[in-house]
Amino acid sequence: MFSCVKPYEDQNYSALRRDCLRRKVLFEDPLFPATDDSLYYKGTPGPTVRWKRPKVSVWSQLELGDAWRMGTVPRPGSSGCPFSSLRARALDICEDPRLFVDGISSHDLHQGQVGNCWFVAACSSLASRESLWQKVIPDWKEQEWDPEKPNAYAGIFHFHFWRFGEWVDVVIDDRLPTVNNQLIYCHSNSRNEFWCALVEKAYAKLAGCYQALDGGNTADALVDFTGGVSEPIDLTEGDFASDETKRNQLFERMLKVHSRGGLISASIKAVTAADMEARLACGLVKGHAYAVTDVRKVRLGHGLLAFFKSEKLDMIRLRNPWGEREWNGPWSDTSEEWQKVSKSEREKMGVTVQDDGEFWMTFEDVCRYFTDIIKCRLINTSYLSIHKTWEEARLHGAWTLHEDPRQNRSGGCINHKDTFFQNPQYIFDVKKPEDEVLICIQQRPKRSTRWEGKGENLAIGFDIYKVEENRQYRMHSLQHKAASSIYINSRSVFLRTDQPEGRYVIIPTTFEPGYTGEFLLRVFTDVPSNCRELRLDEPPHTCWSSLCGYPQLVTQVHVLGAAGLKDSPTGANSYVIIKCEGDKVRSAVQKGTSTPEYNVKGIFYRKKLSQPITVQVWNHRVLKDEFLGQVHLKADPDDLQALHTLHLRDRNSRQPSDLPGTVAVHILSSTSLMAV
Repeated sequence: MFSCVKPYEDQNYSALRRDCLRRKVLFEDPLFPATDDSLYYKGTPGPTVRWKRPKVSVWSQLELGDAWRMGTVPRPGSSGCPFSSLRARALDICEDPRLFVDGISSHDLHQGQVGNCWFVAACSSLASRESLWQKVIPDWKEQEWDPEKPNAYAGIFHFHFWRFGEWVDVVIDDRLPTVNNQLIYCHSNSRNEFWCALVEKAYAKLAGCYQALDGGNTADALVDFTGGVSEPIDLTEGDFASDETKRNQLFERMLKVHSRGGLISASIKAVTAADMEARLACGLVKGHAYAVTDVRKVRLGHGLLAFFKSEKLDMIRLRNPWGEREWNGPWSDTSEEWQKVSKSEREKMGVTVQDDGEFWMTFEDVCRYFTDIIKCRLINTSYLSIHKTWEEARLHGAWTLHEDPRQNRSGGCINHKDTFFQNPQYIFDVKKPEDEVLICIQQRPKRSTRWEGKGENLAIGFDIYKVEENRQYRMHSLQHKAASSIYINSRSVFLRTDQPEGRYVIIPTTFEPGYTGEFLLRVFTDVPSNCRELRLDEPPHTCWSSLCGYPQLVTQVHVLGAAGLKDSPTGANSYVIIKCEGDKVRSAVQKGTSTPEYNVKGIFYRKKLSQPITVQVWNHRVLKDEFLGQVHLKADPDDLQALHTLHLRDRNSRQPSDLPGTVAVHILSSTSLMAV
C-alpha cells in the first residue's frame, strides 16, 4: 500500500532532517512559512496570532547565545534585545511536548476556531484504527520527542496522505499558530500532545492554507487518510427511518465496513446558514460531522438469559468533534435503557457517563435524526486475504478543450446532446453472470492560496452504458443506460451498482461543457475488467488499408430474443452467435426456455458489403452443442425497417429449409462509421 510514497513538492524528509541536524538548526519550511499566507487565502488575521514551536530547542538557546557573544544581537534582557530571554526566541508552547500522551485516542481531539469539524471527525475515526494512523503518521516512534536526546530534534515532521491516485509524503516544521499561547486550530485534551495539530498543519499545507479547511468534506479526508473509496448515503432520500428492510441491510453493510477497518461519519444537513451548528432539542448539532467510532449488535438482558435469549439491538457509537454536547435521547449516557444491558456488556462497549462528546444511539434513531452517512471502504486487493478481494482499474484522464469536435474532450452532461459524446470514454467488462461494480471519479484537488483564491470544485458525474460485446471504438449515439451517478461539485463522485455480464462504457463529464480539469477514474470489480480508455472514433487507416480494404459500412446488430425453438422436456439451453467477416459475438446461455431473451449486441465495420451477417442459434449440451438454426442479414443502410422477426433456417447453402423457431433482430447500418 505504501511501497511507493512520493515526496510532496520534492521535499525529502530524511535529507532535510539530516541537513538540519548537521547545521544544528531547527527546520523552517519555505513552502509553508509561518506567515499570514499560510493562514488565510483571503482577509487578514488578527494581530495576536503568533507562530510557536511546541518546545524550546537546545540549539535555539545556543544559537542565540552565540549571536550575543558575537555581538549580532544585544545582551538578553537589555532594552535593545528583541527577546526578553533565550527561551523567548524559541516561543515554546509547553515544557514537555509529546506526539502522543498515553497513546492515541478519538478523545484527543478538539476542533478549534476554523470550521473544520469534518476534518476533526475524520481524525477521530482515524485515531480508532491503529493500522491506519500508523500509515498516516509514519515512523512515529522516531518522530516522537525524546527528552533524553534533545540534540536529535530538528523541528521537522512528515505525514502520508493519499492524493489523486498516489501516496505523498508531506514535510512540515513544528511552528504552530497560537493566540495567547493557546493553539487556535485542532488541539488535544492534553496541552503537551501535538499529533492532531501537526497532522492538521500538514493537511493545511496540501490544501494551501488553514482557511482552506473551513467547510470541507469528511469523505475527502477519509479517502486521503486511507486511499479507500467513500460512499455517501442520503438517509432521508432512501427513507431508511421507516423502511426496516433497507435499514437492516444498510446496518449490515456498515458493520462489514467497520469490521474490515473502514471509516464512517454521520451528519445532519443544514438547510440554511442559520442552521449551521444549531443545536437540536435532542442534543445533536446540525451541519456538523460526527465520527462513527463503533458499530455493533448489542446483546440485551442479564446472565444466562441474555445468552440464550439472544436478543440484540443494532447500535452505533458516535463522537462530536467538539468533545462535548451529546445526544440526550434513548441510550444516552445517563439513560435508563442501559439497565437492559449487563454490566459486562457495558464494559465491553466502553460506556462512560461523562460529557466527552461520545455517545451511543440505536441505528433506527441514527436514521431518524441524521440525514447523511459516509462510508469509506478500504478496498482489499490482496489475494492472500480471507475477505472479499477486489480488482482495481485506475486511470487518469482530463477534460480538455479543442476546436476540432473529434479532439474536444469537454462536452458536458447528457443535457448537451450535440457535444456529450465528445467527452472521455472508458470501456470495461463484467465477466460474471452478475457482478457488483464500484466506480469512483475524483477530480484533482484544488489548492486555495492568496495568489489563486479559493480552489472551487467542478460539478462532475458520469453515465454508464451497456454497449456491444465487441466494441473497440468510441460511442457516437445513445445506447441503453445501465446506471448513472449524481452530478455534484464535490471532489469525488461514487456509485455502487450491480450489472449483468457484458461490456460497458463509462462517460465521465462536467455538468456544463467547456470546463477543463484532470480526473482519476477507479473501477472495482470481482474479476479483472480490462478497463481502458477509448481513444479512436473509427478503425484507423494503416498501410494495409490499400491492400486489404477499408470499412465502408458500420452495422449494429441487436439480437433481442427467440421464440418457438426446438424444445426438450426441460426447455432449450440456447445461445446465439453473430458472425460477420471473421468477427463474432456470442451471448450467454439462456437456460430452460424455448423463448429466450438474449439482449446481445455486436458492432461490425464491414468491407465486403455483399457478404451477409449471420445469426446462429445453438443449444448448449454437455458433449456437443446442437445447431438450432440461423438467419442471414443483408443489413442494407437503405432498409428503413429496423426490427426484423425472421424464421430460423438450416445450413443448406442451396435450398435452406425452415426450422422451428424465430429470432427477433434490430439492425442499424450506416455509411458513416461514426454513426453508432
